[in-house]
Amino acid sequence: MDTRSGFLISQIRQVQGRVFQRLLQDCGIEAFNGAQGRILYVLWQEDGIPIAVLVKKIGLAKNTLTSMLARMEETGLILRRPDTRDRRQTLICLTDNARTLKEPYDRVSQQMNELFFQNFTMDEVEELERLLGKVLANLEDCETRQRKG
Repeated sequence: MDTRSGFLISQIRQVQGRVFQRLLQDCGIEAFNGAQGRILYVLWQEDGIPIAVLVKKIGLAKNTLTSMLARMEETGLILRRPDTRDRRQTLICLTDNARTLKEPYDRVSQQMNELFFQNFTMDEVEELERLLGKVLANLEDCETRQRKG
């Protein structure tokens, strides 16, 4: 099947990233970029998690995530702390500075949602989410088979 969907998804992702970055800047958030915001979002939900858990939740390769975490540590957004229960593990923890950024980040995320679904009916939003869920399930199934195979 030859469709434009893959190309459109790629374009949406690129434009979304640029718009999101601009909205962050307009809101006065210059401490992190959109990709780092995904990491912070996960940590705002569950602070003090091992890198392996973060890798799974973010979906980035461990080496990519590790370099991003190093930059975030340098800018005072995260701290790496040894796990007191398992010394082999390092926990990724938010700084107080990063915690103060959650509320403005949530406002920017809400703005993005409004932009995404501007001129959509509720039925269209639900259908799009259902279809995207199917795409995600297909990709996750493929990834699982690749790991086994």
